[in-house]
Amino acid sequence: MARKCKLSGKGPLAGNNVSFSQKKTRRRFLPNIQTKRIFVPELDRTVRIKMSVRAMRTVDKIGLMTYLKKEGLALKDVIS
Repeated sequence: MARKCKLSGKGPLAGNNVSFSQKKTRRRFLPNIQTKRIFVPELDRTVRIKMSVRAMRTVDKIGLMTYLKKEGLALKDVIS
């Protein structure tokens, strides 16, 4: 399972764990990816999409089809 948002493309980042003694070890910062069912009124059906919570908030605000048009994506690219 890829930890990548299908809408925004947000994926894992790499960084360091820093202990009290300032010893550094590598770690990964994973995005908050959720599977969400969204109703699309233009198609009159629901679709299931793996998306980050930040993209979820934007979709709630402007709508899925508007978001896809802004990002240059098609619906078939993002449904799971």
